[in-house]
Amino acid sequence: MCNRYRMTAKEVDLAVTFGIRPPYEKDEEYPVGDIFPTGKKTPFYGKVIVQDGAERKLERMEWGVPTQVPSARDPSVKLTKYVTNVRNLNSSFWRSMLTTPARRCLVLVTAFSEYGLAPGEDGKKPLHWFDVPSRPVFAFAGIWRPTERANAYGFLTTEPNTIVASFHPKAMPVILHDEDYDRWLTAPWDDLKDLVAPYPSQLMRVEGLVTADADHAR
Repeated sequence: MCNRYRMTAKEVDLAVTFGIRPPYEKDEEYPVGDIFPTGKKTPFYGKVIVQDGAERKLERMEWGVPTQVPSARDPSVKLTKYVTNVRNLNSSFWRSMLTTPARRCLVLVTAFSEYGLAPGEDGKKPLHWFDVPSRPVFAFAGIWRPTERANAYGFLTTEPNTIVASFHPKAMPVILHDEDYDRWLTAPWDDLKDLVAPYPSQLMRVEGLVTADADHAR
């Protein structure tokens, strides 16, 4: 499960790369540092692109779609859980977002991370960072919906490719190719299922080891 990623490109660069219409803060770099899932008390935000008529629009949304789940201690008590990764594409929870083009988005990313399989010398699992060298900014296949607090998004996952599976064998985010952005934002869902596939390993790299949560101070 990917629960930490980065998006450090300036908005003016995003506008050029993704064809986003203004307004946007031309000199703003947002957000600074890594992006984490949102919380009940403290919201955390990322940048996504949605289709707005014939144009694309850059928006700030919370990462994590809220849902109600029963408490382990008392099933009659409902707790709010923020879901960041979309794994079960047949779930009724995600169905309306997947099948509605206006509820799909591009989640903007410069790198994403996964925990390693084995603890390091300090006893903690290291964090491995993945990126696409030929694409300084790329996009996950995302979905979103309005909530009581703000618009919230998550992104689809699929089986991992070889490079990710070496560190995280369960899943990886669905990384879209540049030529598939328009399809993801506008096409019928039944025409998009081929996009839910591992990104080619040969186009990615993994680098850097960071002690998990070392720089995550909320």
